[in-house]
Amino acid sequence: EVQLVESGGGLVQPGGSLRLSCAATGFSFSSETMSWVRQAPGKGPEWISYIGSGGTTIYKDSVKGRFTASRDNAKNTLYLQMNNLKPEDTAMYYCQIFGTTTRGQGTQVTVSS
Repeated sequence: EVQLVESGGGLVQPGGSLRLSCAATGFSFSSETMSWVRQAPGKGPEWISYIGSGGTTIYKDSVKGRFTASRDNAKNTLYLQMNNLKPEDTAMYYCQIFGTTTRGQGTQVTVSS
């Protein structure tokens, strides 16, 4: 069974940092391109990053230079380092197998003073 479990969210002040993790089981993680997706209240899902099996990354312009996606294929884990967080980054964050609708339960990120 495919499972994705996100963690690391929380409440942070503007300008702060968080590191999200996504533990993957039940599929060949190292072979898959993975995405980070977020969804703010009342809005649709928003793709923000993807990372290829070899580590190539692409980012949405609004997070470029602030967010860094990485992966540890030995640990079947995906990461998202988020720096200089802004209130508009507030959302539920999900990891997702690229090209599928398979995602975890999400982890909430709230940026507020």
